[in-house]
Order: sequence, then C-alpha cells, then structure tokens
Amino acid sequence: MKQTVLKYGLYGLLTGFIIFTIHLIFGIENLDYSTNEVLGYVSIFLSLSFIFFGIKHYRDHINNGVISFGKAIVIGILISVLVGIGISIADFIYTKFIDPSFFSNYEQQLIEKGRENEIIKMTSTTAALFMLVLVTIIGFIISLISGLILQRK
Repeated sequence: MKQTVLKYGLYGLLTGFIIFTIHLIFGIENLDYSTNEVLGYVSIFLSLSFIFFGIKHYRDHINNGVISFGKAIVIGILISVLVGIGISIADFIYTKFIDPSFFSNYEQQLIEKGRENEIIKMTSTTAALFMLVLVTIIGFIISLISGLILQRK
C-alpha cells in the first residue's frame, strides 16, 4: 500500500504543484479572480484524479483484484494529503514570494465589487494550510466515490 500511495500521491503532488503554479503565474495578470478560482478548482480535481487510479492500481495489481471500502478510503486520503501538500506549497510560494501583494489586491477587488463582507484576513501560511485542508476534504469525497465504485470482495 505504501508504494501505491507514494507513487500516485507524488504524481498528484507534482501535477497539482505544476498546474496550480502555472495558472497562478500566467492567469493572475490575464484573468480575473473568479476565473482563477475556477482554474484553481480544476487543477485540484485533476490532481486528485490520481486517487481513483491509485486505488484501482492497488486493487488490480497489488491485492489480487480485491479491495475493501475501508482500504480504498485510507489509500485515497493518503494520496489526497500528498496532493494537498503540493498545492499548498505552490500557493505559499506564490503568495509569499512571487506576488506578496496578492491578498491586498484581492481585498481591493472585493471592495470594488461591494463584497466587503467576504474579506478574510489571510497570510501565506494560513492560505497554504487552508488549501491543504480544502484539498484533503475534497480528496476524502473523491475517495468515498472511488471506494464505492472500485470495491470488490
């Protein structure tokens, strides 16, 4: 199980890190924050797709075509934590070093749109931790769905 989690988790980590970084660097100047948010979720879901493939690989190649729902959930959550780490690192690097004014610019955009009540004071560290938790929760949901689809006794 460890090899499968590391293999597919690292695939997801690298995919998340690369896609998230690319869309942040190239999208911020050319796209509005709403579009970038959508692209962020797309990169999260693409990266978390490795949960399904990791569970399927474990079932078909490691565990003789059998996997319990519980084992599928564990594999999926572990993979999602690795993906979350990759995306969190990308988010931290971007907001801390590449665009340190990101939060103040985003806050200003919310004020201009009359959405002051949505402003939450964030730092690069809290944003990265938020991304880790968010990706892990979404990964848990994908793990549940994948586990239901792929379980075999």
